[in-house]
Amino acid sequence: MKTHKLRLALSWLFLLVGFAPAQAATLASPVGTFTVAQDGSGDFRTVQEAINAVPDFRKLVTTIFIKKGTYKEKLVLAGSKQLVHFVGEDRDKTILTYDDYNQKKNRFGEDMGTSGSSSIYIYGPDFSAENLTFQNSAGPVGQAVAVWVAGDRASFVNCRFLGFQDTLYTYGYGSRQYYKSCYIEGTVDFIFGSSTAWFEDCTIFGKRGGFFTAASTPDSTRYGYVFKNCKLTGDAPAGSFFLGRPWRPYAKVVFLGCSLSAIVKPAGWDEWGKESNKQTAYYAEYQSTGPGAAPKSRVPWAHQLTAAEAQQYTRDRVLHGWQPANLGTGGK
Repeated sequence: MKTHKLRLALSWLFLLVGFAPAQAATLASPVGTFTVAQDGSGDFRTVQEAINAVPDFRKLVTTIFIKKGTYKEKLVLAGSKQLVHFVGEDRDKTILTYDDYNQKKNRFGEDMGTSGSSSIYIYGPDFSAENLTFQNSAGPVGQAVAVWVAGDRASFVNCRFLGFQDTLYTYGYGSRQYYKSCYIEGTVDFIFGSSTAWFEDCTIFGKRGGFFTAASTPDSTRYGYVFKNCKLTGDAPAGSFFLGRPWRPYAKVVFLGCSLSAIVKPAGWDEWGKESNKQTAYYAEYQSTGPGAAPKSRVPWAHQLTAAEAQQYTRDRVLHGWQPANLGTGGK
């Protein structure tokens, strides 16, 4: 009888010991939140592990809080990982980075290509991020994407996007994207793609010289990129940056009340060597300010909006009724 009781007691002890680590991991963060920390103080040491742990098609927001550190990972947020919210502990000290680039070889000896170069791929809908740095650290080696966004209703607040050529790829056809108080830097075509994107109170920083945008807006889409109250600046020489060129014929880019530094070329826009693009692309400004604002010197096929025309560009209208969530709930 005593032997039986002893065995039973030992069995319960083993069960408790076995379940203790799992219970501790579950309780390390609030419900619906994972914490990533390189020192092991969170739920996961890598961001990809936390992404993988998000239940597929979860109908509530899953927050991934990322502690300070440089996380060198090539990340993929699958289409089944919806309503995922990244929060960095500190914008400038929480860095998600990788160093692939267009001509880097994959395991089969083939070029990775521009799309294959991204440091993070965002497929899941309703993704949001705040207080983070997204980076491609390959350097000035040609196309090297930091962030590739395909999912609909993606929003970024107080984030940095660091790279050279092709930094931010707004890839998704029909995708609506929102950038608030962000810093985006690069050289050639460093904001590009076919999505509809609203940029508000952002700093767009040009390096060396090139093109701020290379939109490929589909002909069936009314709005491409809209920049409102943004600051276009940089350390490039004066007159070395075009506002944009059309990657596809029906590119659409509008600047509303933006401050343009002297690095902006007086002509403003480039047709990318194709005369017909002048008839199909739509490029416009409204009340640009600063030394780079030169409405009388702009190419004749660009537009200076009237007050009535500018009023048509509201966030609600451009994003087709989507209201981005109010962020600012975590980090510094």
